[in-house]
Amino acid sequence: MFKQSAQHIRSYYSATYPQSITLRPSLEGEVRVDVVIVGGGFSGLHSALRLALAGKCVALLEASRLAWAASGRNGGQALLGWSCDMPPLEAALGLERSLRLWQSMCWAAEELRELPARHGFSVDYQQGSLWAAVQPRRVSLLEDALHEAQDKYAYQSLQLIRRDELAEWIGSSRYQAALYDAQGAHLNPLKLAQGLAGAIEQAGGQIFEQSQVLDYQQGPTGYSVRTDKGRVEADVMVLACNAYIDRLDRNLSRRVLPVGSYQVTTSPLDEALAHSLLPRNNCVIDNQFVPDYFRLTPDNRLLFGGGCTYLGGIPKDVAAATRPYLQRVFPQLQGVEIDYAWGGHIDCTLKRTPDIGREGQRYWLQGFSGHGILPTLAGARAVTDAILGNDELLTLYQSLDNPAFPGGGFLAAPIEAAGKAWYRLRDFF
Repeated sequence: MFKQSAQHIRSYYSATYPQSITLRPSLEGEVRVDVVIVGGGFSGLHSALRLALAGKCVALLEASRLAWAASGRNGGQALLGWSCDMPPLEAALGLERSLRLWQSMCWAAEELRELPARHGFSVDYQQGSLWAAVQPRRVSLLEDALHEAQDKYAYQSLQLIRRDELAEWIGSSRYQAALYDAQGAHLNPLKLAQGLAGAIEQAGGQIFEQSQVLDYQQGPTGYSVRTDKGRVEADVMVLACNAYIDRLDRNLSRRVLPVGSYQVTTSPLDEALAHSLLPRNNCVIDNQFVPDYFRLTPDNRLLFGGGCTYLGGIPKDVAAATRPYLQRVFPQLQGVEIDYAWGGHIDCTLKRTPDIGREGQRYWLQGFSGHGILPTLAGARAVTDAILGNDELLTLYQSLDNPAFPGGGFLAAPIEAAGKAWYRLRDFF
């Protein structure tokens, strides 16, 4: 499995964080709590905060640093929906039940907009997102999504931007049309994670970093979770490890494939140039199978991602690997300096549907498939509601089928890589 380090990797987020990131203590000795949460990304942090605010005694264990993996490295786009989009959810659940999940996603968008101010921290929140079509034949996907949202889900926050209007939104001739979502947003994910952590501690929750869980045992009264220097005894356990579940739970591990993803951030751009790239400061993602995505940072850098590797590796030179995609979208940035380049791993399920569920008092959240800022919050609500006695949302997630990857851990990556190579080829035709 991929090795975790004791510190955050060098990314735009970690390098420009406004103050040194506090290192929480590692677990030593024995702790007794109501709920133990394994994993310090968004899934675990949102779950811990909601439970602590509800009066539960909570301990969160993180093997490295909070938001060390995808939660602290992603593109910062808070987009409504799941990686699979709505049709697979409707096929599995029916319209009425899939509508209930969609409503929970709308709740997550509103909650994330209000949560930082409620707890006294900033995430550089900027409202508005665009889903853009590169190929003329894929404009119909935007039109279909607009009608589906309005007619089936009563969602009225979308606006179709035709090609002749796009210059007011994106300073690139690459796109044919775009779907604007007024409820989408972009933000600094590392600031969000650290803000959540502070709110958890303010609510009485305990956080332990550099405390990798070695194993756990289920007993008659709950779960015993062991690290190298300590142990947590709890009535309830939540596994929020995502791409790093690995040996801790083999069954869950077989249902996700770690996929390499990477991005860059330019040097600060002239304000007029930055404004010409994204005049309304919206984030953008296209609807290719392997999408480009980008946004501006508060200091006028372009943060851009556009590559992934299904065999799990990350290019040795991320900047060189990403530059052609960046300059394909914005030729005016030919030769622009790239100050930060980094990558990490996302947890993809076979069908790109979220894998959220429970067996007894063991809960899990994983499989956000590269689209996790809002889905992790929606998923955490389902899990924490169930822990607190209302399993309505969790039952919907558990009705989704998330099979193991064919071939198990040994063959899953090459089989998936071959399949995705075909779909990526289709992006060019």
